[in-house]
Amino acid sequence: MNNILLAILSLGGLGLLFGLVLALASKVFHVEVDPKITEVREALPGANCGACGYPGCDALAKAIVNGEAEVTACPPGGSVAAETIGKIMGIEAKMGDKMVARVLCKGNYDRSEKKYEYHGIEDCKASAMIQGGDKACEYGCLGNGSCVAVCPFDAIKVVNGVAIVDEDKCTACEKCIKECPKHIIELVPYKSKVVVDCSNHQFGKVVKDECKVGCIACKICEKTCPFDAIHVEDHLAKIDYEKCTNCMLCAEKCPTRSITALFEDRKKAYILPDKCIGCTVCAKNCPVDCISGERKEVHVVDEDKCIGCSVCYEKCPVDAIEMK
Repeated sequence: MNNILLAILSLGGLGLLFGLVLALASKVFHVEVDPKITEVREALPGANCGACGYPGCDALAKAIVNGEAEVTACPPGGSVAAETIGKIMGIEAKMGDKMVARVLCKGNYDRSEKKYEYHGIEDCKASAMIQGGDKACEYGCLGNGSCVAVCPFDAIKVVNGVAIVDEDKCTACEKCIKECPKHIIELVPYKSKVVVDCSNHQFGKVVKDECKVGCIACKICEKTCPFDAIHVEDHLAKIDYEKCTNCMLCAEKCPTRSITALFEDRKKAYILPDKCIGCTVCAKNCPVDCISGERKEVHVVDEDKCIGCSVCYEKCPVDAIEMK
């Protein structure tokens, strides 16, 4: 009995001693934490996705407070987090256009050819190790869901052999971009309604033999665009989103439909009769000559010709044009 009591007292004494040592050490080695770091950390979404370039939200919060990272450095947090962090830091948060991931491939099982039937591990990197994957197009999405597996926001799903991104859920964390063995996922502006959904850098007949909806580098889009916003580079059409007005003419003319456009969102120009002063600025700037009218008289838009580029809307000096 005495031995048991002695053991209990010994353990209790050691516990008390170690507790005092730890308490003393915490005081001696205490490091002051800037309260701003805690506030910034609470404003971050806590995804720890690494899209900011730092190992986690804690590291980013410290970098922001130390002036090593911008207040807009967190893609998942978006404008809400940036604005909150900006207030904490006492600076204005200037956000650029929201970007989202896009799988630049439309070659699903119905539109593309296959070299063989793959029945292995459901992983794109694994399937790519066998002759580059089962798709005949070496730039085609393999559809085995590696991007789906790494997405922390459930923003990607595979439909009929091609990965599709839910742009409303995407935070541009870039994890899918880094994971894709074909390197066919890119960031595009969320507001863009026109995208070249192809990554094939081959030419003409070779592309046609592999995929029904591949870019064949015909340059029709380049010749059609009134704004010099699309060019064929290395046998593949590329859009300059700073110049693109979402007029969608390139998508209308594309013979293979490799350019995707949200035609249902296309708006037409409408001139407000009570505001129009007949200055002719709209007619002079219209790239498709769809506006008519005499000077100092109300002008009219030919809706059948209007491509919804909004150039007239932006140029009108009296705000007499609406896009609807």
